[in-house]
Amino acid sequence: MRHITEFSAQHRWLENHPEHYKHLNFKRLPHRTTISRRYKALYHTLQDFIAFVGSFAQDLEEDFRSKELFEDKSLFKAKGPVWHQKDRKRDHIPDKLRNLDQDATWSKSAYHGWVYGYGLHVTCTENGFPRLVRVDTASVSESQILGEKEAHIFKQLDPYSVVADDAYTKAMRIRQWAKAGIVLLTPAIKWGKGRYAKNYHRFLQQTENQDLIRLRRTAIEPIFDLIAKLIDTTDNHKQIALKCLENVRTYLTLAVFTLQLAMIMNSVWRTPIRAIAHIKAVWE
Repeated sequence: MRHITEFSAQHRWLENHPEHYKHLNFKRLPHRTTISRRYKALYHTLQDFIAFVGSFAQDLEEDFRSKELFEDKSLFKAKGPVWHQKDRKRDHIPDKLRNLDQDATWSKSAYHGWVYGYGLHVTCTENGFPRLVRVDTASVSESQILGEKEAHIFKQLDPYSVVADDAYTKAMRIRQWAKAGIVLLTPAIKWGKGRYAKNYHRFLQQTENQDLIRLRRTAIEPIFDLIAKLIDTTDNHKQIALKCLENVRTYLTLAVFTLQLAMIMNSVWRTPIRAIAHIKAVWE
């Protein structure tokens, strides 16, 4: 977040700022491999902490409480060159390809076309406050990630509805969630045949459901732009500063937590809930 993303550079920074050891619970200057190992291990802790903060913050601000949740995925380009799919399938790395991130995979973005990189999956309230986060390679589908989040959504979040785009449409899931009392709202563009599909499309036409589907664009899509700005990845298809899935998971999840923190601070200071200038200045 302070633009010190290389572990060797972080080691040098700590070497020059020994007063920060105690804040990081280091008894002595750690080796860069120790910093790298601990950084990678943060991902699951950050996931749990984001979920905890999301629940805790409901008592602070109405904007953080919502029985309507919104789900989406955003692609971030991998650091370094792209690994063309024909070479990747053959596990062939061309001789001139340097600094390649071999963990990244391909997926198609509605805004940027094909992207070689990673996917950030966020569940948020209608005001964009993050409640759950997952990070995986770009090719991992939205539907798969939603399946991984399902138990937490049911047991901990207990929303009236979850609103998502067509990539999340899965007939069996829509029906199972409905039986559990949770509405999964998607455009269901490719699900049009059969009695259940016709009933679902009639249900989608209800005014309140149409309002929620339209609200998705302003509820969650701008949140990814804020996250990109926090880590300065707004150019070049949001190219990130770290390689390898374990590093990228922690990196993007830290960005989501920073956005959570910024929104809570904005609530306390009575500033616009999505303002990030103050928190960004802290890290620069």
